[in-house]
Formats: sequence, structure tokens, C-alpha cells
Amino acid sequence: MDNTQGSEDRSVLWMKSLPFVAAHIVAVLGVIKLGWSWRGLGLAVALYYARMFFVTAGYHRYFSHRTFRTSRPMQLLFAVGAMTSSQKGVMWWAGHHRVHHKFSDQPGDVHSVLREGFFWSHVGWILSKKYDATDTARVKDLAKFPELVWLDRWWWLPPAALALVLYVVGGPFALVWGFFVSTTLLWHGTFTINSLTHMFGSRRYATTDNSRNSAILAAVTLGEGWHNNHHYYQRSTRQGFFWWELDPTYVVLRAMAALGLVWDLHAPPASVLAGEREVPGGQLAPFRPQELRAGAR
Repeated sequence: MDNTQGSEDRSVLWMKSLPFVAAHIVAVLGVIKLGWSWRGLGLAVALYYARMFFVTAGYHRYFSHRTFRTSRPMQLLFAVGAMTSSQKGVMWWAGHHRVHHKFSDQPGDVHSVLREGFFWSHVGWILSKKYDATDTARVKDLAKFPELVWLDRWWWLPPAALALVLYVVGGPFALVWGFFVSTTLLWHGTFTINSLTHMFGSRRYATTDNSRNSAILAAVTLGEGWHNNHHYYQRSTRQGFFWWELDPTYVVLRAMAALGLVWDLHAPPASVLAGEREVPGGQLAPFRPQELRAGAR
């Protein structure tokens, strides 16, 4: 499949998007109905960060970039844990993310905020017909596992199972705060990396895109906010390259490595930390926003 990926129709698939819209409405109305609760907020935040770990470690660092290795049972756990976030299947997520990196902020990028605007990069592309299908050509390494193919097709089962468990254990209170509020926050926390980290923050490395580092978004996303680092050297499991760059996902993965659950965590070599990474054809050219504006549709 080419870099346009599937249908050229960028219109929103409203019927398929109704659960996404409804979740936002239920979250707001549910809190209004139940009333404010610090205990509820604590539950929402706890499940937000628990699932954010699987999004960052699973969807992103493992399935999209293969920055570390693990066993097949643990791979399945990473997949199910990530998919409780209700961000579709691991093959869908990884396939589109790989396209983003190949064409980041250039023609063909899935969600460039500079080319397509904030709404499209933050959420519009996810709801569109254009990117509804899984790009299996980009994830042949994942497609060889039948369980991942099955989960990708039935991606809604893990979040539905989580919602059911919360309702059975804690009734409407747990369902509203633990699932609807937490999931809505988790969606937008994740989406900020697609949108805001290509708009605001600092640039340590010259890359061919406008990726930026943000300590605030790193706190929101357990380390994903070091986005310029990541775009400069995608192979690294560790995205906070220096000790002062908080990367809780990497800390947890290091603990899992100590237990033998994951291994071969890749770290940036000294040449990368110094900004001396070698690439075919020489150094990466610095990003020039004026060139992007000239070529934008």
C-alpha cells in the first residue's frame, strides 16, 4: 500500500465515530449526575497512567518501533493492555505510526499539525475514512502472530471487558470515573504527542520535521514528550536521553528487564547524545518551516 493509505476520502465516519463522541458525553454527564469526587478522580488518574504505560511501552516503543524484545506471552499482555485504551488494534496503531515517521511533517504524513491543522492532527485523522483500515503492508512483522491479527480485528473487546469489570466491581461510579472519564483523558493525553509536540517545545536536534521536546507533555504521557529526541533516534527505548529528562515508561521497562520479562532495551549511543548521528547521505538537514508552508496544500 502506498503512503496515501487506503481511501482518499477524508470525511468523518460518523457511524463508527459515535462511540468516541458518546464517550465524551457520558464522561461529562456522568460526572454531573454523580457529582464531583476526589476518589473518582483518583480512580480515573490511576487507570489513566496504568493504561498510558501500555500505550507508550506497547503500542509505541514495542509494536511500532521494536525498541526492545520480549516473550510471546508478554507481547500478548502488552497488546491487550494497550488496547484497553480503546485506540484500535496494535497493527492499526503501529502501521499508521510508522507512516508518520517515514513522512513526518512532509507530504504523506498521517497527522501533520503544520500541514493539516490542529484538529486533523489531534483527532480528525483517527475518525476519517482515509485511515480507517489497518495498513498490513507496514506491519508484516506483527501479522505473523495470529493472536495479534485476531485482536486487531476485534480491537473493541479489551476496552469493553475493562468497562464491564469496572461496572461489576464498582457500579456506575467505577464505570463513569474509571472508564469513561479515564479513557477520554487518555485519548487526548496520547493525541497531544501527534499535535502539540510538533508545535510547542524545544528542539535539541536538527531533524527533517518540527518535532519538539516538552517536559510537561512528558509528565502527561510517561515520557513521550521527549519527542524531538525520539524523532532524531527512533531505535532507542529510552526517550528521555539525559538523567534530568523524566521517562517513567523507561524506568518501568528497566524494572521489567531486571525481572527477565523484557530484554535488549536499546539506549542512544554517545554519538547520538552528542548530535552526531550518522545517516545515509550525511547529517539530517535542519527543518525549515518556510519550506513546508510553501509546499502545503
